Amino acid sequence: MGKGGSLSESVVKKIVLSYTYVAIWIFLSFTVIVYNKYILDKKMYNWPYPISLTMIHMGFCASLAFLLIRVFKVVEPVSMSREVYFSSVVPIGALYSLSLWLSNSAYIYLSVSFIQMLKALMPVAVYSIGVLFKKESFKSDIMANMVSISLGVAIAAYGEARFDTWGVILQLGAVAFEATRLVMIQILLTSKGISLNPITSLYYVAPCCLVFLSVPWIFVEYPVLKETSSFHLDFVIFGTNSLCAFALNLAVFLLVGKTSALTMNVAGVVKDWLLIAFSWSVIKDTVTPINLFGYGLAFLGVGYYNHSKLQALKAKEAQKKTTQADEEAGRLLDDKEGDGMGKRNDQQ
Repeated sequence: MGKGGSLSESVVKKIVLSYTYVAIWIFLSFTVIVYNKYILDKKMYNWPYPISLTMIHMGFCASLAFLLIRVFKVVEPVSMSREVYFSSVVPIGALYSLSLWLSNSAYIYLSVSFIQMLKALMPVAVYSIGVLFKKESFKSDIMANMVSISLGVAIAAYGEARFDTWGVILQLGAVAFEATRLVMIQILLTSKGISLNPITSLYYVAPCCLVFLSVPWIFVEYPVLKETSSFHLDFVIFGTNSLCAFALNLAVFLLVGKTSALTMNVAGVVKDWLLIAFSWSVIKDTVTPINLFGYGLAFLGVGYYNHSKLQALKAKEAQKKTTQADEEAGRLLDDKEGDGMGKRNDQQ
């Protein structure tokens, strides 16, 4: 009884801990999105400089990642040659900087709720780019599912009260660059056996992003900031905003490390619905029934896609275990035959 009781207690603890990590990630992800919207929106804090904001985040995160890895040695650095860094990490950094720049720019033009609806296109973009780079095999049933997600997002866009073409182009561009980055991680890093967690990822990628973003910043935002004297930063606002962005990366590290990537996907769906509800009830963004119907359709498609991926992963794991068991049985059989031959030789 005591043993069973202690086992169930440990299981309960694991479940509570998993839900705690999920809750922390949802809260921080939610906070960063709403905080960025607050800073960039012309009707709120009115500091519409997305490149500058992204650069502040990257500079802050790179500095903290350096301290955690090199000074406090909380996380081990990844051994990486200069050639691998420039051929693999730098292109990923370029894509990440473009993704962040465009996604932060979209907050100036679109509502938080509509941006979350457009982000539902991410599996479509990842799958399509994966097929293009031959990392995914083309399957008609998966493509049909991708079309249903796209249709749902198109319906949501049709029902959007504050539709802005430039904002939609920016967000779709952000989705395309982020999807390309995710596929490139598989091609350039995973295939070479290099695995980066969110902290080591920031350590290697954030400085690249800072360098890449400085080029458009000098020509696009620096002259405007200089003229409008908006160059003086509110350290409380931007410091807490950057801290939230870094804490979110830590939460991703904990969530994926202690649960699974699928748990994060499910948590992401919950977060999106919460953001839509928050956007409608608190920020007072207009969310129409057509919006919700379209997003609901896309949401079902994304849910089915995640379920299919999980089933495929389970089947792969089962096949792997079966192969290992067959190999083990084969070895045991060989050992027995070897023993039998040895005994017969002894008798002779």
